[in-house]
Amino acid sequence: MTQASQVDLDQVNRALQERFGFESLLSHQRAPIERVLGLGGERGDALVVMPTGSGKSLCYQLPALVLGEQVGGVTLVLSPLIALMEDQVSALRKKGVRATYVNSTLSREQREKRYAELAAGKYELIYAVPERMEMPAFREALAACPGGVNLLAVDEAHCISQWGHDLRPAYTRVGEFRKEIGEPVTVALTATATRAVREDIRRVLGRSDAEMPLYLEPLDRPNLSLEVREAWGDSDKIDAIAEIAEGMAGTGIVYCALIKDLERLEAELRRRLPSRSVARYHGRLDPRDKKRLSRQFESATEEDNLLLIATNAFGMGVDKADIRFIVHAQVPGSVEAYYQEVGRAGRDGKPSRCVLLYAQDDLAIQQQFAGWQNPGAGVLQELAHHAEHSPHEDFDAEEIRLEALGKRSESGVVEYALIELEKRGVIEGTSIPGRFRFVEPITEINEVEIEEKRLRDLQRLLKVVEMTRAEDVQKFVLEYFDE
Repeated sequence: MTQASQVDLDQVNRALQERFGFESLLSHQRAPIERVLGLGGERGDALVVMPTGSGKSLCYQLPALVLGEQVGGVTLVLSPLIALMEDQVSALRKKGVRATYVNSTLSREQREKRYAELAAGKYELIYAVPERMEMPAFREALAACPGGVNLLAVDEAHCISQWGHDLRPAYTRVGEFRKEIGEPVTVALTATATRAVREDIRRVLGRSDAEMPLYLEPLDRPNLSLEVREAWGDSDKIDAIAEIAEGMAGTGIVYCALIKDLERLEAELRRRLPSRSVARYHGRLDPRDKKRLSRQFESATEEDNLLLIATNAFGMGVDKADIRFIVHAQVPGSVEAYYQEVGRAGRDGKPSRCVLLYAQDDLAIQQQFAGWQNPGAGVLQELAHHAEHSPHEDFDAEEIRLEALGKRSESGVVEYALIELEKRGVIEGTSIPGRFRFVEPITEINEVEIEEKRLRDLQRLLKVVEMTRAEDVQKFVLEYFDE
């Protein structure tokens, strides 16, 4: 374990300036960074809850570089979001940081090469999905790394909790994994966590309040105007979006829940807003188109007047400070999802408008999602069986849907069931987007837990309905996260 005296403030400031190009830390970043580095005391764990865009990542990235220079070893970052980890590694490499990731998009040869380099101590940071904890080759490479794991960062830490809005089963074993790798100092980070979620994160990690103190940046963003407007059908929504887009110069996002609605809105808004450049983004786009659109969005100037129509597949890892408005054309599934998405607006501190267009009929979409996102044991077992015994080396959602469930089955059910099987480590994605391969047989499925989670998801949706009726949306959100 690193002694507090081994790291001083001059080293931290030098790394901050020379390797990240920042002159100073933001006030809310300083305390957790000092905690995990042991500046002014013993090194210790930290639970960091900061809104989207407030610089959470630096709370482990900067310590990673300081520790790497001082005592060796590697910082391990567990993240459930493949696209986000790839974006972060790309950004770090541009700064000259020795960082990499290991996930299912790599071929076996690529993974083995990175394991060998990890074991040889060639990296300062390595990102991995939580399921990688179970892989013997990954564990062996970590164990062989000179200096071992000097810091464990658990990103999107709300995924640990059964009370969180995106439970990731593999994350529930991170506390045991932490012990097995020598109990390194650990920082858990998330943008949104209620009191119950924060307590659950500590419980899973085996840490008390005193051992893992909370560093909470208030969610209040005075420059964001949060409002809810009732909408009566598509024409009413299009009128409202056009009014908002015409009244706010600069870049904006319109979020939709369904791809088919996205396409319809895009066509109408192109017609209504000839002065704006309108683009469309969703999870089924070709990866090259996703990258092109992301670059276009991040480089857009106020004069470009870009309006992006997107599903919630867009936004993670986007580093754009001057988003002037965000419109939810359909209700989001939770207050957490809503606040994470509106939190992308106005990161430059300038006024930004966030409008939720509420139509009661749209609740049925999210109710359907709650069913799809919590597939029953029968569907999971059937798909897992076909994946295991498929004559093909890999498959996509449509192929396995037809083989396992037939033409009458809903594609949405199958897509979310595959996501769940991937979370459980039964299948993994291949280097070809949208295709999967079998990994290991499915273990026992607890039908009661699935139903409990479905009900929790519906309860979160009910909170969104309550939010739409609140006189003060910002106050409602702040009180929600303080529950």
